[in-house]
Amino acid sequence: MVTQLQSPDKSKVIYPDDNGEPMSNNTDQFRLIVWIKENLELLFADDPNVFVAGDLLWYPVEGNNKLRQAPDVMAIFGIPKGYRGSYQQWNEDNIAPQVAFEIWSPGNRLTPMMQKFQFYERYGVEEYYLYDPEKLELIGWLRVEGKLEQIEQMDGWVSPRLGVRFQLSETGLEMFGPSGEPFMSFAQIDRLRQQAEARAEQERLRAQQAEILLEQAEILLEQERSRSQALESRLREMGVEPDRL
Repeated sequence: MVTQLQSPDKSKVIYPDDNGEPMSNNTDQFRLIVWIKENLELLFADDPNVFVAGDLLWYPVEGNNKLRQAPDVMAIFGIPKGYRGSYQQWNEDNIAPQVAFEIWSPGNRLTPMMQKFQFYERYGVEEYYLYDPEKLELIGWLRVEGKLEQIEQMDGWVSPRLGVRFQLSETGLEMFGPSGEPFMSFAQIDRLRQQAEARAEQERLRAQQAEILLEQAEILLEQERSRSQALESRLREMGVEPDRL
């Protein structure tokens, strides 16, 4: 007798939003994850069909909740922004994340990182970037003919998808938008905001002062006009025509 195995009902499979692992293992890793994620959010703020996420579980295959990864940062083109508890690819026009970032920490091990690489290569990531803040080392891979091939020179590399330029300096990783604007921290952005507000306030005060000076000039002009009219009236009373003077 042959027993036929029944395939599980995909609609009943639960896809957890949490894998029980921390987003980061130290403050520097967390800072870099937030820095990359938030600056990419700003870069594509006006494009409704670019979704950027940090530490979000990605499930590429419906019915398999064990097959998953949570890139430190990922960018997906062609899907709308919005809330997601996890990225279930079959519900997103089957679009795989095109760009993935990982930040290496002392807690990382080679085997799991290799497994991540294999996962990204197998399930369609076009660009994969791995940064080690301790070694100040950035490695990148680009999909070529179905495989992720290592990019030979990362210093000065421009991401085909993001338009972002990578630069390595003595202080670490730097990233620049398509117009050359540097990626900044929240503190730097807030400082620029405060400076912009201060300049705007100065302009407002200058405009207000100019308006006051204009009003004073108009008052003086009106006073001078009144005095001139009074003088003309007085001269006429005395029998003198002002136009003949």
